[in-house]
Amino acid sequence: MNKDTFIIGFMLFALFFGAGNLIYPPTLGIESGTSYWAAIAGFVITGVGLPILAVTAISFVNNDARELADRVHPMFGLIFISVVYLAIGPFFGIPRASTVAYEMSVEPFTNASTLSLFLFTTIFFVLVYIVSRNPSKMVDRIGQYLTPILLIAIIALCVGGFLLLDSTFAGPTEKYAASPFFAGFVEGYLTMDAIGALAFGIIVVNAFKERGISSQKELVKSTLKAGIVTGIGLVTVYGSIGWIGAKMAADGNYTNGGDILSSAANVMFGSFGALLLGIIVSLACFTTSVGLVVACGQFFTKITRFSYNWIILLVTVVSFLTANQGLNTIISISVPVLVFIYPIAIVLILLTYTQKLFNQSKAVYRGSILLTGIISLYDGLAAFGVQMPAITTAMEFLPFFELGLGWLVPAIIGGIIGYLFKGTLAPSYSS
Repeated sequence: MNKDTFIIGFMLFALFFGAGNLIYPPTLGIESGTSYWAAIAGFVITGVGLPILAVTAISFVNNDARELADRVHPMFGLIFISVVYLAIGPFFGIPRASTVAYEMSVEPFTNASTLSLFLFTTIFFVLVYIVSRNPSKMVDRIGQYLTPILLIAIIALCVGGFLLLDSTFAGPTEKYAASPFFAGFVEGYLTMDAIGALAFGIIVVNAFKERGISSQKELVKSTLKAGIVTGIGLVTVYGSIGWIGAKMAADGNYTNGGDILSSAANVMFGSFGALLLGIIVSLACFTTSVGLVVACGQFFTKITRFSYNWIILLVTVVSFLTANQGLNTIISISVPVLVFIYPIAIVLILLTYTQKLFNQSKAVYRGSILLTGIISLYDGLAAFGVQMPAITTAMEFLPFFELGLGWLVPAIIGGIIGYLFKGTLAPSYSS
């Protein structure tokens, strides 16, 4: 691996490692307890494996994630990928990052108020906009400078956790008692990384193109290598932060993963721990926000008549307004949307890697995505609190429904039906 591979791999790590990556592993750790290793293994599949597959999948196409979704139908590609960008961008992902940064780096030192949140997000988004204006320089700024600082701070926290926390693991909660691996698998949805990867992928591909790599074979190979660098970093950090959460089970009750990490940092390092954690959170959330703004800017510039600078200004302003609604509001609305989007994104990614088996048939894509979408729409509505007793009774017959994976078998069945009728339903794409 050359220098560029590591720089771009570090950049991708920083783009992925944001708010959700900090607050969910500690929660998983404290809730899974003695079943921690099985739970974190499931979390790593959706939190690391799928995002790396998604980023590499983008290197197979000429443009962006829309080209993958267009294999279902061009209108589906436009709508679904636009929804993905809006979800990980100005509606949920970016505002969540800024509010988590505020709650974990500012609130410990000041009294929480709407004014302090307003002032923090104003400064935060002005800086995000400035750095996002030049995407090519962003790679170097994040990959060479910000990510090493972020990694050093994370390593200090994790080493402290292994050396200074000596509590024993508690028993798993009900959520993780029966099937910790699958519970962790579904928990990985909340990081948004697999759908975020659909946006970050084109940033990585463009970064390699700017460094002179033009052949698709080399792009795929280089993207995969950068993904491996990113994956090693993410697995190490998730495992360590989750382990810290598991070790904190005996020390009290916590409201969220950020509260767990704040308490752990205080136990290990006192007041310096709060400062260290503040640095980690601020850098992690800032780099992720920059990456998402850039990704939204590049995508919406292609499908609208607006310039890149106008798009990122609009994304930044909407993110700023959404962030000032507060973290709890953002999370409560985002979870149902993610539960709906994630299975469709997973199936789309997996179809990209298996498309040679069915000659890129539109019918296979459509059948698989259609049945997946029906089940995931139900799951999203249920997560939003919509009561559907009759439908729920029918859904409970689906294999793996109780594990949150009720869409899995329908996705396979839909693909098989599409394959059987591919000659009459739709023509195949040429290779």
